[in-house]
Amino acid sequence: MTDLSKLAVAVVCSSNMNRSMEAHNFLAKKGFNVRSYGTGERVKLPGMAFDKPNVYEFGTKYEDIYRDLESKDKEFYTQNGLLHMLDRNRRIKKCPERFQDTKEQFDIIVTVEERVYDLVVLHMESMESVDNRPVHVLNVDVVDNAEDALMGAFVITDMINMMAKSTDLDNDIDELIQEFEERRKRVILHSVLFY
Repeated sequence: MTDLSKLAVAVVCSSNMNRSMEAHNFLAKKGFNVRSYGTGERVKLPGMAFDKPNVYEFGTKYEDIYRDLESKDKEFYTQNGLLHMLDRNRRIKKCPERFQDTKEQFDIIVTVEERVYDLVVLHMESMESVDNRPVHVLNVDVVDNAEDALMGAFVITDMINMMAKSTDLDNDIDELIQEFEERRKRVILHSVLFY
């Protein structure tokens, strides 16, 4: 597969804010056909107090979240990096999207933590079968902070680049995952599900 835009890729985290958006950004710049999502009930961002997160509905524009946090305390949310993150996000797409609400089909879905992986697999298994098209769901653990999200985006892009070179992904994927795990010293969860 040499045409990167033919491989449909989704990257999924909990709130479609940090890890999935950093990887979305990297993959899009490399020419991949990529979308990003969250699996949570709502979008949650750190607040001024640990027990008081900022909570938004999926579909709330990144621009509106940016303005809301800016009006609450511009200095605080600049220092903790949220305004920078939201600025990046609003240049990539309009708003956070929930994975369970999409009707799109993908060749590869990458999650960034086991809990999100489990939710994606559960959702896919609960769907009515459409055309038995396979989808590979992979998990690459990425800690939810700016630095690790950046490193995770490099790792995910590296893995997707490897897979994009395959002429028969369904047949080659186990070998590709093993090679990737050995080279990157990471454990990758993998399920094959069907649309």
